[in-house]
Amino acid sequence: MSSTTKKTDNPFHDASLNKRHFKAKAFKVFTITSIIFSVSFLLFFLGDMVYKGLPAFKQSYIQIDVSYSEKSLASTRQAIDKKYRRVVSRSWLRNIPRQVEANPELMNTTQTRWVLLNHQVDQYLKGHYYKVKAKQLKLIDAMLAGGQVELQFNTIFFTHGDSKIPENSGFKSAIIGSILTLIVMMLVAFPLGVMTAVYLEEFAPDNRWTQLIEVNINNLAAIPSILFGLLGLAVFITLFGMPRSSPLVGGLTLALMTLPIIIVSSRAALRSVPDSIRQAGYGLGLTKIQVVQDHVIPLAFPGIMTGAIIGLAHAMGETAPLIIIGMIAFIPDTPTSIFEAATVMPAQLFTWAGMPERAYIERTAAGIMVLISVLITLNAFAIYLRKKFEVKW
Repeated sequence: MSSTTKKTDNPFHDASLNKRHFKAKAFKVFTITSIIFSVSFLLFFLGDMVYKGLPAFKQSYIQIDVSYSEKSLASTRQAIDKKYRRVVSRSWLRNIPRQVEANPELMNTTQTRWVLLNHQVDQYLKGHYYKVKAKQLKLIDAMLAGGQVELQFNTIFFTHGDSKIPENSGFKSAIIGSILTLIVMMLVAFPLGVMTAVYLEEFAPDNRWTQLIEVNINNLAAIPSILFGLLGLAVFITLFGMPRSSPLVGGLTLALMTLPIIIVSSRAALRSVPDSIRQAGYGLGLTKIQVVQDHVIPLAFPGIMTGAIIGLAHAMGETAPLIIIGMIAFIPDTPTSIFEAATVMPAQLFTWAGMPERAYIERTAAGIMVLISVLITLNAFAIYLRKKFEVKW
């Protein structure tokens, strides 16, 4: 008798067992395929971003003689030889009066300087699409062979703000604007979120009002972020007259968006503290406020901090609500206070992505690399806090 017949004749054999095993194997194959596809797409995205972004950290310079005189200050193009004028960046030439102002001894001298090249020549040297005449290309190739043209580290990217001249555009104003905006956000959202979570979890009575508040908080955590931008525009700018495009308004708007996340995560952290801790405190004669302040909150604080950092990382990547309140404006100067006009990193990337010049493509990718690095660092710090201070009961 064959093995198939034996299985069929066995009264304990389930006829659907083979079918269930097949489904389990199919599901396993499906999950593995999905993971491979997701990882492959992620690696492709990161690889493409790094490939396009790395060239932005290098910038082309040419070594030529620069004349500092009254004539060159009146017309900065006269500071260099005529044959270099179509390859040198206009932004560098415009900066000559500032150089003389900072170093008066340069006046009436001729100095050999490394001068910034324009973005078309820069793209040529990096092997990308360019629009440069053959005469200028011949000049650049000859000087490149003589060691007078080279790619140097692009300090402009980290020391300058946005610019309409691609080779002079930087990410500094967006970085500082993001820092100021997130400082305002955390100063508002963190204490309010934690205090709200403590009240709802430890002190609030369980009635219809608190249940209604909890439902609304959970719903606020799921609504589109652009609605918070409309709320910020209507309340902070239109009603209270706060300065448009400022980190103050941006931080308050992001605080409204982040509050539900901090409240929900803080409540979960407080709920994870066993009731035996509270009962032990009451047994020692402590009041409810003392138990919560001295025992419950310290034990839940790592979880609270984890939720706050995740909320911070989430807010850092937001663009839609900040576009509504005007933080996508052209900001060449670095803001020095929360009341000045500013932009943030995601909004700056959005602006660069719409520019027609090829040089902005690599700057957009480089900016994404900076932003993702910060986000990964914040998430890694949140994981570190959770692992380091995690208490197992």
